[in-house]
Amino acid sequence: MLLLWIGGVFLVAAGIPYVLYLLGQRCLTLSGSPAEKSTVDEPVSVVLPTYNEARIVEETLERLCSLSYPTEAMEIVVVDSSDDRTAAIVRSFFADRDTPELTLIEEDDRGGVARAVNRGIEAATHEIVFRTDCDSRLHEDAIAHAVSNLADPSIGGVTGQQTEVLGDSEVEASYRDLQSRNQALESHLDSTFIVHGPCFAFQKSYFEPIAADSLADDTEIAVAIRKRGKRVVMDPAMQFTEVGVSGLRERRQRKDRRAMGLLQLLERNRDVLGRYGLYGAVVVPFNWWFLAISPWLSIGGAVLVFFGLLTTVPPLGIGALAAFVGFVLLGQRDLLGPLQAPYAVFDAHLSLVIARIRLWRDGSDGTWSVDAASRELLR
Repeated sequence: MLLLWIGGVFLVAAGIPYVLYLLGQRCLTLSGSPAEKSTVDEPVSVVLPTYNEARIVEETLERLCSLSYPTEAMEIVVVDSSDDRTAAIVRSFFADRDTPELTLIEEDDRGGVARAVNRGIEAATHEIVFRTDCDSRLHEDAIAHAVSNLADPSIGGVTGQQTEVLGDSEVEASYRDLQSRNQALESHLDSTFIVHGPCFAFQKSYFEPIAADSLADDTEIAVAIRKRGKRVVMDPAMQFTEVGVSGLRERRQRKDRRAMGLLQLLERNRDVLGRYGLYGAVVVPFNWWFLAISPWLSIGGAVLVFFGLLTTVPPLGIGALAAFVGFVLLGQRDLLGPLQAPYAVFDAHLSLVIARIRLWRDGSDGTWSVDAASRELLR
């Protein structure tokens, strides 16, 4: 019975902050009051790090050049460390184009996303920098909405909302919906903590170089901007799409590495706690709870409850374990209906526990493995 009692306490403790955030989210809507699209064509540098993107880079560039924002006001900075034909394809694509302007930086070795982003931003010639990725797709007015938000003198950075998941992953869609609601609430309170690398714009003058081994370069930039006195918000009108898969094994590579980066970033920015208004008093402490504490409480509590049931009421314990296995198997196949969102939370918690173990064991060198399966969905 002691195991059941302790496990129950862990599960309740893990869930209370979620209930508080859900109550806060009910007071907001994602439609909110997004910034109107700017009629001023401010110059923008689009920073695009690439590594072995030969199969998709041309389409990515085509889409960037087809956005509603005028190409005359755009500069595209490609930082490439590939050992395939990516750089050659980029040069060929811009060979007969006068706009947008191209800056191509070819690295001799692969030093990771953080180094590439640092070099790209350093080379950017405009004050407004738009960070994106090769394996994502911006909606046509994403840059226009970014420029509009950054016209507000209190805002130093703005991220967008993922409105579509390429690959039809209900797990990823549920997770992104929950995350967007968190970002909306955090933006209302002060600033959002997590931002999306595929759709993130900021003022270059507030940028601080990223640590070479960073695995969450986008959010690291956002934290530095808030430390320098500017807000970072999520605008639901600034939209993008990204690939997502539902299978437990297939999701681990992307999700676990991302989770490692966020945990790494929290630890390196403990000095934010209690400072910078509601950002350090509410937003960051809640993210500490969601990312670093709650996953261990929820998974540990579930394990204790299962063991407690197995040792006290074995048939009930076996039934509960079987139900959990069914929950996971159905969740991977997007067959849980209204329970898909709780499964998305479980999946995120699993990533965060795995990420913590990997950080303790292996650390990080800042590089990512190419997600070839996801890239195939873009073709």
